[in-house]
Amino acid sequence: MPLYLKAITIMDIVHHIGDLVPEENEYLYSVVGFMRQDALQLAPKIAGAEGAGLYDLRMENAAIIRKCSRQIYVSCNSFEMEEFEDMEYLELLRREIEEFRLLFAEWVKTFDQWNYIIDRWGLFNPPGVNYDDIDPDENLPWKDPFDDMED
Repeated sequence: MPLYLKAITIMDIVHHIGDLVPEENEYLYSVVGFMRQDALQLAPKIAGAEGAGLYDLRMENAAIIRKCSRQIYVSCNSFEMEEFEDMEYLELLRREIEEFRLLFAEWVKTFDQWNYIIDRWGLFNPPGVNYDDIDPDENLPWKDPFDDMED
């Protein structure tokens, strides 16, 4: 899956950038630590979304992926402020994140909006579904199969 592979590429670049940060630069060392945490979440969240199937769970994972990607991108500014010597790696990282963003946007469009349960928190419902809607599955006639059993 191209999106997954791009997430792995981003993780590798972030790890490489981290290896270039001098340990005595405590500020950049901590920034790259956060970048690594974010980069490590991308691929597993993609896998989780693919395995989940349900719209709300896929969207929840997608929101985390988006957040982590944006944080990595913005963190590159810290390296500019600190006059990091190997800025070409940060430009490469930004290009990879932009390519990732495009793949991500296309991937999200493939989420099946009809495969959902109502998100009672109201964040990840498909268009037209509200958190307080009546769940049509709650009104299904249900007969307990054990009612007819004798003791």
